[in-house]
Amino acid sequence: MKSGTLRLFSLVACLAVAVTALAQAGHPVKGSWSGDWGPTEDHRNRILLLLDWDGNEISGTINPGPNAIEIDRAELDPSTWTLTIEAMVPYQGELERYTAVGTLENLGSWTNRTYSGTYSHGEEDGTFRVVLN
Repeated sequence: MKSGTLRLFSLVACLAVAVTALAQAGHPVKGSWSGDWGPTEDHRNRILLLLDWDGNEISGTINPGPNAIEIDRAELDPSTWTLTIEAMVPYQGELERYTAVGTLENLGSWTNRTYSGTYSHGEEDGTFRVVLN
């Protein structure tokens, strides 16, 4: 009887490990990210990023809604977990290139994963920080 119990326990343990491994599917940047950006600590702007992964490339939208901005290019360097995002953003009647370069941190967490770094937009530059929602 002990041998049967041991086999059953082993089978359940193996199935639990397999199910857990399957649940880890997904891309580290995929999801909804919210936070702020700005040139100084006193001058901050709210931001919402919706990022997706189609199996080949990262795509997404900055501040979805009527004034949404589509991301032109997003590239992740998995060796350093550095994510670069580029988009053309309306600014004073013109379109200007917005570039954000930052690092993903706390990759194992669904409640505290962050993407933070620096951005440049026209002649302005500053910092940003967003958290996975």
